[in-house]
Amino acid sequence: MKKQLLCTSAIALGVAAAPASAQDWNLDWGGFFQQHIAYADVSVPGGVGAPDFDGIQMFTNAEIIFTPNITLDNGMTFGINVQMEALNSGGGADGIDEAYMSISSDTFGRIDAGYENSAGYKMMVGAPQVGSMAINSPSASAFIPFTGFAGGQFRQAGLSSYTEVAGNNDIARITYYTPSFSGFTAGISYAPGTTGNAANGIANRTAGGTALTDIFDIGVNYSQSFGTTDITLAARWGTGDSNVVGVSDPETWGVGFQVGFSGFTFGAAYAENDNGLAGGATDQEGYSVGVAYDAAGPWTFGLEAYIGEINDGGGLDDHYEYYKLAANRDLGPGVSWTTYLLYGETRNDSVVNGDIDGTAIGTAINLSF
Repeated sequence: MKKQLLCTSAIALGVAAAPASAQDWNLDWGGFFQQHIAYADVSVPGGVGAPDFDGIQMFTNAEIIFTPNITLDNGMTFGINVQMEALNSGGGADGIDEAYMSISSDTFGRIDAGYENSAGYKMMVGAPQVGSMAINSPSASAFIPFTGFAGGQFRQAGLSSYTEVAGNNDIARITYYTPSFSGFTAGISYAPGTTGNAANGIANRTAGGTALTDIFDIGVNYSQSFGTTDITLAARWGTGDSNVVGVSDPETWGVGFQVGFSGFTFGAAYAENDNGLAGGATDQEGYSVGVAYDAAGPWTFGLEAYIGEINDGGGLDDHYEYYKLAANRDLGPGVSWTTYLLYGETRNDSVVNGDIDGTAIGTAINLSF
């Protein structure tokens, strides 16, 4: 498929295979800027005095990414990846999102150390996303707001198949990725706790990271071409140690695939989070499914869905259900135009009239540099 802009900040380190001359630093940088505007029609319970989300709304997703690197005479590449949110406090008080160091070579593989997502998260694959508005993430709430637990469950299966243990995000960890063996790659991550440069409040963690420690994640990915057919398979699992009496160790797992042929790409993923919370478990599951078509010329079209469920531990569930029909046109190097139709609904069973649903028609200009 044509290059697609994803609404995510998990962008891997871009290191040169071999610089023009060894032991010269490549002071690389780049980034993306996605500007959305949409008209939304949203149904919100509450009657008189309820918030009004109808009308024109705007959404911006943008980062500047610094990736300086150097390749030594022995073939080892050392580099960093520092991602600065373009909006105020997008990655915390200082606006910095991921920040980590990498050491890599063709025969050694790669080590990442610093504030970044896990190998399991980064190696997963799901339904193909066309354009820059993601529904396999919380991004769609910019136009159709959430209700219930769905409003705060970041990096968990109720909202996305790209999960982390207890929803941690960009915490201090070390990850090793193997070299590719006939299309097969594996990765393993370890984080001592949940201390991170981008705070993310989850009920079974504390700001100091003492409630959840020793977080392990593993991921595997297989990508290969057979004639005119491209196949990608992925799986991940992760767990951590709960230090709270009566709270079991949280886990997450997921599987996903994509198959492409004759301009079509089909994909799906399924994920679960077992958060282990005593007396109010928010165990979650969700799946993505979709198809994209890379038409002759500059256009790509796609249809995608994400369905998620969050269990509050008392027999009441919250639901997340979003659908997207999209078209993306390449306008030039690093420039594309997206148009899309969204339908979404979330349901909070623990609240009377706790449903929100809506439709949005939107467009975006996407810049990648």
